[in-house]
Amino acid sequence: MPHDRDFRPRLMTSLTNGAAPAPKSDPERRDATVSNPTVADAAAVAEAPAPPLITIRSPSDAPDAGLRSLDHYKRALPTWRYRLRQWLLPLIRWETPYLAYLQEMMRTPWLDSYFAITANLGTHTFFMIGLPMLFWCGYASFGKGVIHILAEGVFFTGFIKDFFSLPRPLSPPLHRITMSGSAALEYGFPSTHSANAVSVAVYGVLLLRSPDNTMPESTKTLLEGLSYFYAVSIVLGRLYCGMHGFTDVVVGSILGAAISLVEFHYGPPLDAYMHSSSWWAPVIAALVVIVLVRIHPEPADDCPCFDDSVAFAGVVIGLEIGTWMYGRTSIDSFGGSAHSVQSIDLGALGWHIVLARVVFGVFVIFVWREVMKPTMLRVLPHLFRLLEKVEWNLPRRFFTPASKYKVIDPGSRMDNLIPSVRDFPRVVQSIRHPTTRGRSVSIGPQSAADAYETLAYRERRRRESIGSNGSIKSKGSMHELREKSGDWEGKGATSGVQGHHGNSLHDFERMMGTGSVLASPSEEKGELDLTVGQQDEISEKEMFLRLIRPRVRYDVEVVTKLVVYTGIAWLGVGLIPMMFELVGLGSKHLRTA
Repeated sequence: MPHDRDFRPRLMTSLTNGAAPAPKSDPERRDATVSNPTVADAAAVAEAPAPPLITIRSPSDAPDAGLRSLDHYKRALPTWRYRLRQWLLPLIRWETPYLAYLQEMMRTPWLDSYFAITANLGTHTFFMIGLPMLFWCGYASFGKGVIHILAEGVFFTGFIKDFFSLPRPLSPPLHRITMSGSAALEYGFPSTHSANAVSVAVYGVLLLRSPDNTMPESTKTLLEGLSYFYAVSIVLGRLYCGMHGFTDVVVGSILGAAISLVEFHYGPPLDAYMHSSSWWAPVIAALVVIVLVRIHPEPADDCPCFDDSVAFAGVVIGLEIGTWMYGRTSIDSFGGSAHSVQSIDLGALGWHIVLARVVFGVFVIFVWREVMKPTMLRVLPHLFRLLEKVEWNLPRRFFTPASKYKVIDPGSRMDNLIPSVRDFPRVVQSIRHPTTRGRSVSIGPQSAADAYETLAYRERRRRESIGSNGSIKSKGSMHELREKSGDWEGKGATSGVQGHHGNSLHDFERMMGTGSVLASPSEEKGELDLTVGQQDEISEKEMFLRLIRPRVRYDVEVVTKLVVYTGIAWLGVGLIPMMFELVGLGSKHLRTA
C-alpha cells in the first residue's frame, strides 16, 4: 500500500490517544535544525525563554479541522464575499509555482539578508517612529502628507485583506523569509508593504517634480532615483521572500500610487479648509475615521490586520486635532503652522538642538504610551462589562468580551507598531547582529489561513486525480523538497544557489498542498531555525497543532489603541512642538539668544 494512503489513519489514531506520532529521523540530515515537538512536549516548549513554536497543550485546543475544514470559508463568510474570494483564489494558486521558480533562481545568502532587512523599511513601525521627527525638524507639511498616505494604505489594504480573506502563496514550494513573527499570520492580498513603499516613493517624486521645488537639479535626480530604488527593493523583496504573489504586489502598488496622487492634488486644499474651519472640522474628521473602523469587515480567521488599521486610525484623529490646535496658538515654531509648506534650515537651528528635540520628543511619547496603555487596560474592562449588560457593546469576532475575563496583563503585547521599553534589549540585539538575529526561513503552513488553503488544495488535487485516472496519483513528497533544498545550515542558500536549478514548474506544483512544519523567528539564537515537515502529507489535526496560535485579544483593545495612538499623534504634532519653546529648544529661543 502506498505510504500516503495508510499514513493518515495511523496518525489520526495516535492523535486520538492524546499524543502525536514521534517524528521520523533522517540520518542523512543530521545538520538540519528541526523543531518537531509532540503534543506532550508542548508545555515544556511554552516555558522556554524563546518564543514557543507550539502553544497548544492538547489536541482539544486545536481547531476542529476534520472534514469541515474544506468548507471553512463557505461557512465563515457571507455568500457574496465567499463567491468573490473563490473567483480570485485560482489566480493566487496559479502563480505560486512561478513564484517558487523565481525564488529558486534568485536566492543567495546575501540577498536573503538584504531583502529580510530592507523589508523593515516598509513596515508601520519604521514610519511610526520616523514620522514625528519630520514635524520636530520643520517639515510639517511633508510629514502630514506622508501620514495621510500611509494611514490610508494600511487601512484600505487591511480592509481588503479581511474582506477577501485570501491566503499567501503556498509554502511549500515557497520558502518564507521574514524578520516579523506576526506578518505570516496576515492574509496576503493585497501587499501592505508594496502599498506603503510605492505610495511614499510616488509622493516623493511628485513633490520633487513640483514647480515649487527649489532644490538643485542634481539633488532632485539623486532623490528621485533613491525613491525608485526604494520602491523596487520593497516590492521585489516581497516576491523574493515568498511572502506575496504577483497579484498581491501589483494591486498593492496600484493602490499606493492612487493614494499618493489623491493626496498630492487634493490634500493641500483639504488641509487649508481644515485649518480655516471651526472646531467642528477635526471633530467630523474623527467621527468619519471611527465609522470606518466600525465597518471594517470581519475576517474569516484570526488575522491581525485590524489591529494595524485601528492604530493608524488613531494616528489620523490625533494628527487632525493636533495640527488644528497648533495652528491656533501664538507659538510660531519654524515660521509657520503645521499646515505651512515652509521648512527650517537645520544647520541654522543647530544639530545639537535638533538631536535634543528628537530625544526629548521620543521620551515624551514613550512616557505617554507606558502610562496610558496600562491605565486604559485597568479602567475599560469595568466600563465594557456595564455596556454588555445594557447591550450597548460592539462585539467583534476573535475579541474576548470583558465578561469573559477578570484582568489584563498590562505588559501584554497588543501591538507591534512602536516597541515598548521592555523591547529595547531585543531591538538593540537585532541591531548589533542584523544579518541573522530575528530572521527565519520557514517551509509550511504558519497561520490558519495557510493550513486551510493547504488542505483545500490537497483535496482539489485528489479529486482531480481520481477524476482523471480513477485512482489517487502519488504526490510530490517532502523528501523531494528536502533533497532539492540546500538551506540546512540557516544561511538561506538553496539548490538554486549552490547547485543546479533542477526544479521545474511541475515539480513546484506537486509540492503544493503537502504541508509541513513552520520555522519560528530565532530571537535568542545566533542562527536561523529552519524546520521541515517529517511526513509527505501531515494530517489535518496535526497541521493545526503545529501552527503558532494567535494571542488572545480583548474587546478593550480597540478603544485602548485609538486613545493611545490618538495621543501619540496629538503629542507629536501639537503639544511637543509647544513644549520645545518652554524648555529652550524652540526657534524663538534661538532667535533671542
